[in-house]
Amino acid sequence: METPPSSFGTFTRRRLLQGIGLGTAGLALGACKGAEQPGGSDTLKIGFVSPRTGPAASFGEPDSYVLELARKKLAEGLTIGGTRYEVVVVDKDSQSNPQRSAQVANDLINSDGVDLMLTTSTPETVNPVSDACEAAGVPCISTVVPWQAWYFGRGAEPDQTDAYKYTFHFCFGVEQFHSAYTHLWPQVETNKKVAVMWPNDSDGNAIRASLGPMLEKSGYTIVDPGAYTNGSNDYSAQIAKFKAEGCEIFSTFPIPSDFATFWRQAAQQGFRPKIAQAAKTGLFPSQVEALGDIGAGWPAPPTGHRPTRTPRRSPASARRPSATATSRPPASSGPSSSGPASRCSTWRPPR
Repeated sequence: METPPSSFGTFTRRRLLQGIGLGTAGLALGACKGAEQPGGSDTLKIGFVSPRTGPAASFGEPDSYVLELARKKLAEGLTIGGTRYEVVVVDKDSQSNPQRSAQVANDLINSDGVDLMLTTSTPETVNPVSDACEAAGVPCISTVVPWQAWYFGRGAEPDQTDAYKYTFHFCFGVEQFHSAYTHLWPQVETNKKVAVMWPNDSDGNAIRASLGPMLEKSGYTIVDPGAYTNGSNDYSAQIAKFKAEGCEIFSTFPIPSDFATFWRQAAQQGFRPKIAQAAKTGLFPSQVEALGDIGAGWPAPPTGHRPTRTPRRSPASARRPSATATSRPPASSGPSSSGPASRCSTWRPPR
């Protein structure tokens, strides 16, 4: 695979983000190697961090298959500026834990000497990896976290557009959740009262600060019992409030295990909204299957976009029909983004 030479000093965010795809991966890697002196290593190392175990493990279910495809594609190496480089992808499991995410990122940087870091799926993995790369001056490309949870969740201020130099993010934002929800929800007649369960984490805080006001401007009443702690095991107080307020729509952004606990208790205590909209869970068959009988009515894959059959399937997904989003959300490292929300599932009571 031949790619043009480049120097990191003049390599812009836009050009780096254009190098995300495997077909142009050498562009980004060329930038990383451009800062080295002649005679340096002839191996390009890419670090990849994702949650393979822990509460967000379902996000990592396709990783082994995708990484196998990537390694096959890059098996013959890359030619950059007339020099051929071997490409090595070193992948690590974040265990869905922020401390572990930071640890493996630093190991990849300091022990493995990666030239480029890739990371994906939930702020608990992506944000600590991005912070480690920013501190070390290692280029990092991340995805599958709403950009607000990534940008502001790491400490940037609303008026900052240049908070980060080495870390780049490619994902939709809260605006797209709002657009999807306000197109989906009117299809069912409701009283427009929305019960929300938004946790005290980067996702939940970003959603509370941005999505709540947007929905209120669209005529919805938000019933928010307050941020809860991930790992909680009793949601009786929240359920009682939702029932007392007569909420007919439910919106949540939980880790999968928390949603399973809440949804079981909601069923036991008689909270049965006309619409339930979940993000961060209900996206994958394993998450829905874990709910058992109370998972009836939850779709997988997600809604809110036009699906298309995926041309390739991993062995794990070959047992069931599958679909993938055809969305192409733009890169975003600051407060702007557009494109469909593709991390949400909508539940309606089974007929």
